[in-house]
Amino acid sequence: MTLRTESGIEHTWRWFGPSDTVPLQHIRQAGATGVVTALHHIPNGEAWPVNEILERKEIIEKSGLRWAVVESVPVHEDIKRATGQAHKYLANYKQSLRNLASCGISIVCYNFMPLLDWTRTQLEWKLPDGSESLRFDAVDAAAFDAFILERPGVEKSWREDVLSEASKRFKGMTQDERDAVSKVILAGLPGTVDDLTLEEFRGLLTHYDEIDDTTLRNNYTAFLREVIPVAEELGMLLCIHPDDPPFPLFGLPKIASVASDFDAILSAYDSPANGITFCTGSLGANPANDLPAMLRRFAHRVHFLHFRNVKREPDGSFYEANHLAGDVNMAGVMQAAIEEVDRRAAAGITTKLPMRPDHGLRMLDDLHKSFYPGYSAVGRLRGLAELRGLELGLRYAKSK
Repeated sequence: MTLRTESGIEHTWRWFGPSDTVPLQHIRQAGATGVVTALHHIPNGEAWPVNEILERKEIIEKSGLRWAVVESVPVHEDIKRATGQAHKYLANYKQSLRNLASCGISIVCYNFMPLLDWTRTQLEWKLPDGSESLRFDAVDAAAFDAFILERPGVEKSWREDVLSEASKRFKGMTQDERDAVSKVILAGLPGTVDDLTLEEFRGLLTHYDEIDDTTLRNNYTAFLREVIPVAEELGMLLCIHPDDPPFPLFGLPKIASVASDFDAILSAYDSPANGITFCTGSLGANPANDLPAMLRRFAHRVHFLHFRNVKREPDGSFYEANHLAGDVNMAGVMQAAIEEVDRRAAAGITTKLPMRPDHGLRMLDDLHKSFYPGYSAVGRLRGLAELRGLELGLRYAKSK
């Protein structure tokens, strides 16, 4: 028999726009059919103009690809804190959704993480084979928190053994090493947000002094009540990205880290338009998360897949591994994804479920090139190839 290679999973690739060092033609050669991108040059909180959306869409389509997912339309900090000009920024957010829908784009990934997006302590961590990975070192993070940031109440946020080791490590660091850790932690989002200074971060943290998990979840529910009816009206799908890492950092609240969080998110506004970006790397950093079980549990509301692997360490540290080489049961996750797209096909749902290889090791010629952290070409090419092979192999085994 001939095994069908096209499935209900669409293979996509993140692209940061015309300034990205990975051109669209290379993305097409990698085997992707869809592009995941955003208008990173539009300031956070402003509405995205139709002409800007159409211009980006035309560039993508001229390369033979399609704009499959928006990642992301950023949620302004005033919305997260329900303060300041939140009303204005909510109106702009809804207008961005309307403008995207008018241009034929229907899936929007976003996050509700306070102040920082994904947090790492090293961006060029050497692996034994010479490739480079992104790493979160819990001891370095604790050293930053306790002895550089000097955050009040820090002792409540870290295990005693981690703080003890952090004290020893901090004392042995040179000033350059301390500055390097601070720079990585305070780095802005790739292509979107400027880096923060230490004083800026200290000041912004005070805005969350009275905002705990419950308050942030209430603010998030208020956000959903504003935007999901608009998404429903437009036929759009919104999907929240999990916290990365999926545990508290620097005293900031987290509301999208474990299965119970996603139960709360989906029940906060019960609508197909209110969905999840299922990121195996983010969720996989918490050993309590059973990813295949979580995907099966929430599959009906998963609108976007990020496939990335991590290797965890006992103290809470982790690094990003090759896509099939870490602690995430990627075969189990892929099997759950296949089951979901097959279920949708049987139900007459013809739209595909987009998936992208999330991050990738820096390797081969890319070691000498410049990329946004995690977004080198060859590492993601390897990841996409491995994931496509895994999917095809599982389908072949099922057909036997």
